[in-house]
Amino acid sequence: MMDADDKIDISKHTDSKILSTSLLAGAAAGLVVDVTLFPLDTVKTRLQSQFGFWKSGGFKGIYKGLGPVVVGSAPSAGAFFVSYNLIKDTLYPVIPQVLAPASHVVCASISEVVACTIKVPMEIVKQRRQAIEDAGHPIKILRKAIKREGLRGLYRGFGSTVVRDVPFSAIQFPVWEALKTQLRISKGSEISSAEVALCGALAGGIAGAATTPLDVAKTRIMLADSYSKKESLTITGVIKELYKTSGFRGLFAGFTPRTVLIFLGGGIFFGVYEKTARLIDSIKLE
Repeated sequence: MMDADDKIDISKHTDSKILSTSLLAGAAAGLVVDVTLFPLDTVKTRLQSQFGFWKSGGFKGIYKGLGPVVVGSAPSAGAFFVSYNLIKDTLYPVIPQVLAPASHVVCASISEVVACTIKVPMEIVKQRRQAIEDAGHPIKILRKAIKREGLRGLYRGFGSTVVRDVPFSAIQFPVWEALKTQLRISKGSEISSAEVALCGALAGGIAGAATTPLDVAKTRIMLADSYSKKESLTITGVIKELYKTSGFRGLFAGFTPRTVLIFLGGGIFFGVYEKTARLIDSIKLE
């Protein structure tokens, strides 16, 4: 993602170039990070599952659910960055510099909602494959969800995913942008893709740690049977039940793998995005 003071002046790009760069670089970043870190994501999901880690599969079949990730990660990440960069490039010329962090919050929040419309159905399939032994083929899971709840079944946990991901991105992206800016100032020159990746890793780790309870609640909601009456299938309902039964330990289930996952993922995600975006732009400018 290019800021106004980057080597490649994004203001010289047409909207179509911004769109294609964001889409392709975002898709590459999303696919690489999700496939690379999938086993750790499986462990995290099973630690958070209401069925318990071992009953959810333990360390067996840690690549179950990879197919839906491959299908969904590229378009959802691409859609996120298209939205993020378009909104960012619209706001930057018309707001005071002091409000730049606030603009990053707005850009990231709106973009997460856009990405979730693509991501949530695949996330449901992925997590049920990861944590439910007899979940079946991804198509079977989708058909079952539609049969029981209609279109709503495909978007079970949409609200909780948005409630988790919007605060996550509202923390991650302003921190990422601020770290890049400070590093650029301290160096007195443009930063490398590796340095962008390091900023992304730090920002991701901070945001991931802070939003763990929301992630636990989202996982519980997505794994719950549609007829379950055991707990209210809302963020607040699940969090209250978790705190009542397991205290803070329950709210932060999977904290370590989630934080490590997102720290590593942030580095890979932003590093691949930046490297790919610069490569695409250099080809276009030749």
